[in-house]
Amino acid sequence: MSHWKPDPARLGRPAYLSLADQYVRAIRAGSLGPGDRLPPHRSLAYDLGLSVQTVSRAYRELIRRGLISGEVGRGSFVLPPAAESAPPYLAERPSEIVDLSILKPVSEPMHLQLLRDGLHWVADHMAAPAALSFRPSSIMPVHRRIAADWLARGGVEASPDSIVITDGATSAVTTAVMAAVVPGGTLAAEALTHHLLMPLCQYLGVSLEGLAMDGEGLLPEALDQAARRGAVRAVYLQPAAINPLAILMPPARRAEIVEVARRHDLAIIENDMLNAMIAPRPAPFAALAPERVFHINGFTKSTLPGLRLAYLTVPERFAAAAANRHLVTNWVATPVMVELLSHWITDGTVDELIRWQRAALAGRQALAAEVLAGVPFRSHPQALHLWLDLPPGRREDEFVTQARLRGVAIASGRAFRLGEGSGPAVRIALGATRAEDLRRGLGVVAEMLRSEPAEALLPLF
Repeated sequence: MSHWKPDPARLGRPAYLSLADQYVRAIRAGSLGPGDRLPPHRSLAYDLGLSVQTVSRAYRELIRRGLISGEVGRGSFVLPPAAESAPPYLAERPSEIVDLSILKPVSEPMHLQLLRDGLHWVADHMAAPAALSFRPSSIMPVHRRIAADWLARGGVEASPDSIVITDGATSAVTTAVMAAVVPGGTLAAEALTHHLLMPLCQYLGVSLEGLAMDGEGLLPEALDQAARRGAVRAVYLQPAAINPLAILMPPARRAEIVEVARRHDLAIIENDMLNAMIAPRPAPFAALAPERVFHINGFTKSTLPGLRLAYLTVPERFAAAAANRHLVTNWVATPVMVELLSHWITDGTVDELIRWQRAALAGRQALAAEVLAGVPFRSHPQALHLWLDLPPGRREDEFVTQARLRGVAIASGRAFRLGEGSGPAVRIALGATRAEDLRRGLGVVAEMLRSEPAEALLPLF
């Protein structure tokens, strides 16, 4: 057992959460290490002048955060740091594999040619600051004005000064989380969420709490209950079909969540990556509560993968913090690509790419419905993927491994799961490969679902 002990003079209200936070800081500072045993509930309660129930509740909070384990008859012990989790997609794709694991838009040779032509245009028209300046303030003003015009078309009214242009959604999410939640604070998210959110929060020293959801998305009462416990400072949402279940959250549910966020003064981080691809769609959270919403509009999922840029719209009170967080993590989005994006928005190319992608995904969705006829799955007409709940008795990792042995890569549902609130499932990307390969890969999945599970011959993950 470590010699470190909580300080009763630093206990605040609610006491259980304050006590848990002391332990969090001690574990992250190394004052408590893996395997260290925490004091028994009763003796710690006596030392701190608290009730046994309060100490028990604090220990449960630490268990929920994945920092300690409680073992009946032995006590409570600090857990080792979480192992680096493998991504749900193949890091490298062998040529013989049908890759349905990575979320990508449908791409054709014309996308490559379009990007080549666009870069030729940039070479001929690049503004001097984009090539010669280090200062975002001299590079980005005109591009922020174009971004504001683009966002207004989707219902997000934003001052150009409130827009941070980033190198894609991951950079935007990182900036938003760093600005909205201080280290040691808690970010809430749906029980099924972005697979990168979990390691990101771990690296930033932010606790991540998974909340209950239903077929319309996050349950407002779950957010309200989490906020009442006092630790949650922000909630991360993917309300427009980019979430694992491909849910398009309806307007009434969005309004309820905004009401809860205002009641508890929570920030909302809205990952709206598909944005204009979803048509028709409800008003984004940023239009309902601009005073508290970090809105992320990216382009890699709706146009082509190489256009790695996103617009992060920031509430006024967080503007300075977000700008500084982006400076220390990225400094500035790649000016050459920002020049191209602004040009493509202005000349209508982005609109054309989005229309093309919407039609292509309609074809992929129809293909999936045909091949998986009789197999229930969840998706949206403009989603890049489908979510397939596995039948009782089928295990995710075994199913993914068996598919891989048959030449098909799919993503395990556990990569997106916070806690144990949902059953075994897999995510299948629809745009990552050619239509004929998608048909073949889905056929393998359908055949596996109709057959008895087989034991994998070798571990692949």
